[in-house]
Amino acid sequence: MSLRDATIDRERRDLVSHEVMDESRLIRFVAGPDGQVVPDLGRKLPGRGLWVEASRTSIETAVKKNGFTRAAKMKLTAPADLADIVERLLFRRCLDQLGLARREGVLISGFEKSAANLRAGKVAWVIEAADGSADGRGKILALARHQTAKVCGAFTVDDLSLALGLENAIHAVLLAGGRAERWTMEVERLAGFRPLRPAHWDIPRDGDGSAGATPTDLDKGGAS
Repeated sequence: MSLRDATIDRERRDLVSHEVMDESRLIRFVAGPDGQVVPDLGRKLPGRGLWVEASRTSIETAVKKNGFTRAAKMKLTAPADLADIVERLLFRRCLDQLGLARREGVLISGFEKSAANLRAGKVAWVIEAADGSADGRGKILALARHQTAKVCGAFTVDDLSLALGLENAIHAVLLAGGRAERWTMEVERLAGFRPLRPAHWDIPRDGDGSAGATPTDLDKGGAS
C-alpha cells in the first residue's frame, strides 16, 4: 500500500492550529530515544505521532512555541532549523520519486517527447528545470496551458540530471497514474516550504513584454 493510499480518509489534528486535516497535508514527527523531535515523512517510525501542517510557518511556530513538548506532554527538544531539515527531506523524496518514475517508464524526458505527450493529454505533471531556457520552457508551458497538467519548477538542471541519471535534464513530464498520485502528495507538501513556480519565470523577457505564459493561464503556483 502506498503512502498516499494509506492516508485516504484519515485525519489528524495539527498541533499548531489545532485544525483537523487530512494526513496528506501534514508532517508526522515522533520523539526520538534522546527526546529529540524526529521527522517521519514516511510515517513508519514507532511511537506516538505529533502532527504539524506541511508548511515552513507551521513548523517554525511549533519549534518557537514549544508545541511538540505541549502536545507530547513531555519535554522534547526540536532543532531550530527543523523546517529546513524537513524541506531537505521532502526535496530528496520528490527527486527520488522522479527517479523511480523514470525507471518505471512513466516519466518522459526531452523536449519533443514531453511536447508529444502533452498534446496527447497523457500528462499529470510538467517538470521544468528552474534554470532552463526561457524559450523552450515557454513552448512547453504554452502546451500545458491547454491541458489539466500541473507544473513544477522547483528543481534545477543539476537536480533533475542527477535524479534521472541523465545529462542536461531540462524538460520532463510525469504521466497520469499511480506514480503521479504519489508524486502529487510529496510535491504538494514541498510547496509549503518553497514555491513550485520560480518567481523569475514570470519576469517579462526583453522585447516581447511577456514571459510566455502567466500564472493564471497555467498553474497558479503549481500545486493547487
